[in-house]
Amino acid sequence: MTTVSLTLSQVFEFALKAYQAGKLSEAEQLCLKILSADPDSAPTLNLLAVVNNALGRNDAALSNTDRALSLWPDFFEALVNRGIALHELERFGDALADYDRAIPLRPHHADALVNRGNTLGKLRRHEDALASYDRALELQPVHVEALVSRGGTLLDLRKYDEALKSYDRALALRPDYAEALVNRGVTLHELKQSADALNSYDRALAIEPNNVDALTNRGVALQDLGRYGEALASHERALAVQPDHAAALSNRGLSLYKLGRLDEALASYDRALALQPDYTDALVNRGVTLHDRKRFDEALASYDRAVALRPDHADAHFFSSLSRLLTGDFGRGWIEYEWRRKGASTGPSRRDFPQPLWLGGREIAGKTILLHSEQGFGDTIQFCRYVPLVAARGARVVLEIEEPLRELLTGLAGATRVIAKGNLLPDFDLQCSLLSLPLAFGTQLETIPSAVSYLRAPDRPLLKWSTRLSSKRRPRIGIAWAGNAKHVRDRERSIDPRSLLPLLGIDATFVSLQKEVRAADTATLKDSAGIAHFGNELEGFSDTAALMSHLDLVISVDTAIAHLAGALGKPVWILLTYVPDWRWLLDRDDSPWYPTARLFRQSETREWDSVIARVRDALLKLIGSN
Repeated sequence: MTTVSLTLSQVFEFALKAYQAGKLSEAEQLCLKILSADPDSAPTLNLLAVVNNALGRNDAALSNTDRALSLWPDFFEALVNRGIALHELERFGDALADYDRAIPLRPHHADALVNRGNTLGKLRRHEDALASYDRALELQPVHVEALVSRGGTLLDLRKYDEALKSYDRALALRPDYAEALVNRGVTLHELKQSADALNSYDRALAIEPNNVDALTNRGVALQDLGRYGEALASHERALAVQPDHAAALSNRGLSLYKLGRLDEALASYDRALALQPDYTDALVNRGVTLHDRKRFDEALASYDRAVALRPDHADAHFFSSLSRLLTGDFGRGWIEYEWRRKGASTGPSRRDFPQPLWLGGREIAGKTILLHSEQGFGDTIQFCRYVPLVAARGARVVLEIEEPLRELLTGLAGATRVIAKGNLLPDFDLQCSLLSLPLAFGTQLETIPSAVSYLRAPDRPLLKWSTRLSSKRRPRIGIAWAGNAKHVRDRERSIDPRSLLPLLGIDATFVSLQKEVRAADTATLKDSAGIAHFGNELEGFSDTAALMSHLDLVISVDTAIAHLAGALGKPVWILLTYVPDWRWLLDRDDSPWYPTARLFRQSETREWDSVIARVRDALLKLIGSN
């Protein structure tokens, strides 16, 4: 029997074909066979490094490319493969140096440019990375990996529309590219297109049913859509595939938090942090959960850990401000509250003006200052109290607010001009958000501007409602049970109007202060003949203020109605969640912001029935004493 003797070059060809066929162990053995006969075969050392990288043996790949390059210093493939090994070893600066040595040897090599872009991205040199991908695409316009990586860089640069176009170009070339579909979903999430993001993740999962990133990001999309149970199930599926996936554990914690399962949420965050101690988003979400357990010191410690790891983490600063303000630490609280302008949670409300931001440090006498609203109607009503204080410093105040508040605030002391948002602004020298004025004035608990009333209903709607209401035979009590349905905590702070039914047996006239009634509440209102409802007759806050002015008491959940009653100096009973918004502080039944307010707080049970029972008892006592 004749034995066929193969040359080393033939063995190399077999090794290369084995690698290309995915037979990595066979390719490795053949390379080692060649090197046992020819230790200085640079091409073989390079091929072995390629196999090493494919097997995740990056240290071995680095050693073999070093040997190859000691033999052939300008070996292009070895430089690129050493760059790959160094990238995987997170030695990004060294990897970039290798790519920068390699590319001048072959300036038209698109793959090397893509690899270089990936490394630049890890170095957070996103603009340079984008240029590298664009150069690769000039050479090879249908380079799918370049398009996908380019999309990722545009995502990092928050150029979401451009990122989406890059992913769509990649998917037009390769519709079954699961990674591109997942990243496209992430981009759609950032664009607040949650339903489309969900569809993109589902397409990825149809291709790769166990794609963990698709599963957990699908859960995030479901969370955004308010489908928390389904979101939790998606995160659980991801963790069944990969139990040590830190992002899935953190996302699972957020779903559990939304479902009110706070202790389980904390356990999920803690598991994520055990795997990835520097996971700043998990630390922030853990802090939010601890805040809602009233474990404020631990919450602040969690936020502080996040800030120590990433000093520019806006949400860590912002959420720490909420814990500080709620517990009365106004000194640090107002400073940290300024981070709301940069955070993912409230950043979209930021206004950018060329005029300087005024925070109390400079003289403003003789200057025109724009004070502009931010966030909700209640915030505007609460913080417009600072307008007279700004005017008292000699400034001409231009107040820009939402149209429904314009007529009411036109009579506000200190405001030279009141403009509805969307209208042309006059010239001004300085600007400040209403919500930054407490910082500008260094407000502490004992220095809160707390005049009994600082707003007044205009004469026109006052006259309208004096004739619209029937003659008064019993105390008139206004009620509001729901706020903005889009508010992040609406599910907690708004209540089912059926909860108020125990109040209706009291000898009083109840008046709904709800302009809009949700579909689910309509039947209750129709069945409750004891509640007068005016709905669309309340054309704006001037009408609501005028109607309130004819009432004896307002009972409201934490919404703009409560703030309006307080600003008018009307007696107002405010129904608060177990962990309320920061402005209501803790463990007190009065408010330093509104002298006429009385606070009724949930107990640790977090249910409303006991709150309504206490309100009913107080109401009976109040009416009985008159």
